[in-house]
Amino acid sequence: MTETSRADESAPAAEAGAVAPPQAGRPQFARLWDRYGILGVLVLMIALMAVLAPNFLSFDNVFNVARAASVNAILAAGMTLVILTRGIDLSVGSNLAVCGIVSVLLWTSGMPAAVCVLGGIAVGALFGLLSGALIAYLALPAFIVTLGGLTYLRGTAYLLTDGQPLIADDLGFRLMGSGFIAGVPVPVVLMLAVFAVLWFVLRHTRFGTQVYAIGGNPEAARLAGIKVKWTIVRVYIIAGACAGLAGVIFSARVMSGQPTAGETYELDAIAAVVLGGTSLMGGIGNVQRTLIGAMIMGVLSNGLLLMNVPYFYQLIIKGAVIVLAVAIDSLKNWKRA
Repeated sequence: MTETSRADESAPAAEAGAVAPPQAGRPQFARLWDRYGILGVLVLMIALMAVLAPNFLSFDNVFNVARAASVNAILAAGMTLVILTRGIDLSVGSNLAVCGIVSVLLWTSGMPAAVCVLGGIAVGALFGLLSGALIAYLALPAFIVTLGGLTYLRGTAYLLTDGQPLIADDLGFRLMGSGFIAGVPVPVVLMLAVFAVLWFVLRHTRFGTQVYAIGGNPEAARLAGIKVKWTIVRVYIIAGACAGLAGVIFSARVMSGQPTAGETYELDAIAAVVLGGTSLMGGIGNVQRTLIGAMIMGVLSNGLLLMNVPYFYQLIIKGAVIVLAVAIDSLKNWKRA
């Protein structure tokens, strides 16, 4: 048995323990919390918002929550892979803006819808490739590289639009963000497709095994024969492609390419990932719990909006949630140590 094959066998176990493997002697409540706690938080959040905001559970609003949360959820799906490898991507919000603008430019130039979608995704993946290459092959800190990406991509968005929104006043373009497939909003269908694909990739492919192995111990993964640098680059490409798809959906929904689109979305995506139990130390987590984390952020945002909470208070509350999520993750890592 080769070193690589041994690593491949160990990683699924790490994934199975993605939600902190139960430990002998741990209280039953703690084990139940590890397994179902995040789902319970979502249920409690929905119940609380239903009481505080009477229209929250209306049919239209439920669709609005799912549709609005889909953008952040898709960003968070890609971010999950990045964080599993001990990385971070602060550029996804700005990447979203550029990709949305590119899709609008393609649409207004007469390109078919498929070309607009694929064009936006390709641009996002290209920026992901650049970030991943700088991080993996030049050994630059992911925080610095993607912080720079956040800035230069936002500048690119302003450059492409001259600082003004690009309007796509066409019903066909709007359908990509507000249409329905079999009664389900298109963004929700795309979101579920993204999560299904990434779930399969992480759980049933060699690449997914390598992602967990790198997050668990990069040096051990290298010694096991895993191409650590190339795997990291591919992870950032996936995160960039997710940002591209999210950008297309966002622009189609508002029917314009906005240079300010996606501001602070990177924080919402990170919060969704950490709320879902993915460790910032890497190697532990999964996308299905990230989806629940994204829904929690969506329910929170929508509920605060329905209660007419002023925007600055919304920022304060969401910031507190992010800090709380990181604090819980740090506490769990401390206990594991």
